Amino acid sequence: MKRLLQIEFQKLWLNRSSRVLLIIYFVLLLSIALLSIVEIDLGFVTINLGEQEIFNFPDIWHYATYFAAFFKFFLLLVIISMVSNEYSNRTLKQNLIDGLSKMEFILSKFLMALVLAAISTLFIGILILVIGYVHSDFTAGTIPFRDMSFLAAYFVKLLGFFSFGLFLGMLIKRSAFAIGFMLLWQMVEGLFYGLMHWKIGKELAETIHNFMPLAAMSNLIKQPLQRLKVVKSLGEATQTDMHYDYAVHFSEILIVLVWAVIFIVLSYEILKKRDL
Repeated sequence: MKRLLQIEFQKLWLNRSSRVLLIIYFVLLLSIALLSIVEIDLGFVTINLGEQEIFNFPDIWHYATYFAAFFKFFLLLVIISMVSNEYSNRTLKQNLIDGLSKMEFILSKFLMALVLAAISTLFIGILILVIGYVHSDFTAGTIPFRDMSFLAAYFVKLLGFFSFGLFLGMLIKRSAFAIGFMLLWQMVEGLFYGLMHWKIGKELAETIHNFMPLAAMSNLIKQPLQRLKVVKSLGEATQTDMHYDYAVHFSEILIVLVWAVIFIVLSYEILKKRDL
């Protein structure tokens, strides 16, 4: 396992584009700290995020992981380019000639995806703790560590997303087309949900849609707007029930993990049957 990771880290370090993408990704994660000065003008009301207590423990775990997940496409580009470069540079064939089995090749890519997801999760976790202790009004006892389940959901979300990217990279072999297919698949899931909603009703359509890969990943960390003070105030002013289930559920984590396994197995099957 150590040997496989050393091979992948060497390839990653020698690829200038991947290094640039990694730097951009972690800089963007650091930019989450700037949300305190962001104002959102909705026309009828202006929301200053710093005044919405989004940096307070334990809510910051939800807000930060949700916004950080938007930047995962930079790491997805790294994963897909790592695979496509193996074909374009013919290093895949050379690795196999040098004694690396096809199983080890897929395992090495998955381990790299796993490590990138783990490093990203550790980074955002430390960032949340630092920002939270600086800005939060509630740091006593175990309060800062409540809702850390969002950090676990963030890791699983990245792992599932990168596994999907690995599969597309193996299937299509070209980075641009693989990214395009990912965006197309997002549209397909949306259109499929709309068709099911029309044919079988909203409740059953949502149940089926939640098992689709990108929808399942999205469900891990639901949008946190209902937790904003201004939204709660609007609900109270209009006497609207604003109850919203934003918790992380084990069943949702399990669905994404199953998809991750499926994507890795499919990637291996593609490589095993492909004539190199």
